Amino acid sequence: MNNKNIIRKNYLEELKKYKDKDLIKVLTGIRRCGKSTILEQFIQLLKQEGISSQNIIHLNFEDNNNQELLDSDKLHEYILKNVDLKEKNYIFLDEVQNVSNFQKCIDSLFLRKSLDIYITGSNSYMLSGELATYLTGRYIEIHILPLSFQEYLNYYGENDELKKYNDYITYGGFPYLINLEEAGEKIKYLDSIYNTVIIKDIMNRKKISDILILENVCKFLFDNIGSLVSINKISNTLTSLGRKASVHTIEEYVNCLLNSYILYKVNRFDVKGKQLLKTQEKYYLSDLGLRTYLLGKNNNKDFGHILENVIFLELKRRGYRIYVGKNEEKEVDFVLETEEDFIYLQVALSVREEETLKRELRPLETIPDHYKKYLVTLDYDTNNYNGIKQISAMDLLLDRIQL
Repeated sequence: MNNKNIIRKNYLEELKKYKDKDLIKVLTGIRRCGKSTILEQFIQLLKQEGISSQNIIHLNFEDNNNQELLDSDKLHEYILKNVDLKEKNYIFLDEVQNVSNFQKCIDSLFLRKSLDIYITGSNSYMLSGELATYLTGRYIEIHILPLSFQEYLNYYGENDELKKYNDYITYGGFPYLINLEEAGEKIKYLDSIYNTVIIKDIMNRKKISDILILENVCKFLFDNIGSLVSINKISNTLTSLGRKASVHTIEEYVNCLLNSYILYKVNRFDVKGKQLLKTQEKYYLSDLGLRTYLLGKNNNKDFGHILENVIFLELKRRGYRIYVGKNEEKEVDFVLETEEDFIYLQVALSVREEETLKRELRPLETIPDHYKKYLVTLDYDTNNYNGIKQISAMDLLLDRIQL
């Protein structure tokens, strides 16, 4: 088995849409989520369309063979020496944040209209500071996530969805995992991803010396996915565990985790006032396998919040702007903002018990407007409660239903 056999159709379609447009295509996402493979698949598509290999430059800056090109001036010189500017050329620069001053190189190359440029990076620093200054309005970000449950199921076969779902939430969707069969091998692979992100993308870049505090922040947030959290709460919890750290330090570490795409933050939104709130937020993981790795299988029992995390990632893949809803004292799991309206989603593992059903419907029932409202569960039941549609999480994840 080879992870290149998983064709990431949605991302390839998006790249095709922007091909030859006067924009730099920037692929972002956590390490090993499949960015490089997507570039390779897109290059194959170009060749199938008749683009010659001579008009394609593809460099990966984690490959030691390209070490000499980690200097932006040398990279600039190399590319211009190896293209014919009278023809259309396609430039693919993988993990470009490893190139010193890469922003100036990209900015200069962009002036040559015969170059169609694609770059990838594993942390959001590449889209801050100088790059954003140089390229404002001239790039499009395509954010890559590990395999969706649908992609995962398409690969493994669609029999026994719930068993496959349990495997998926245990080991996650990093594409290379399909090459590994033993649980121990999978955990070792997740260990390598986690440590690469923590060491390479956070500790080395931000010169963090106290890895224990950073790991404790990780453990807290991994253990509290889908729960309202504040920086003060994290600080107080660590202090009670004998790991005292200032609120400023905790905030910096949390931002590092967000910048490395290991976590995503979702802000709260006042449903009645239709405005963002500044206090408390929720955090979700880019891949649940990392949670199993860090906390162990025995701590993988919070299936309601795990389902919420899976649904969050699916909504993010679909491009929604996502908030946590506050409706007076009640909480709506997700408020989705579209171009025209809002959609409300409540997520629950099961609502077959009467009391649970009532509790989960209540936040939606008291919303005063008439936008779409959904109750998403792992039950296969579908119902309509005075306009609130109960839908199956499986139908949503496998694209058998549209919101």
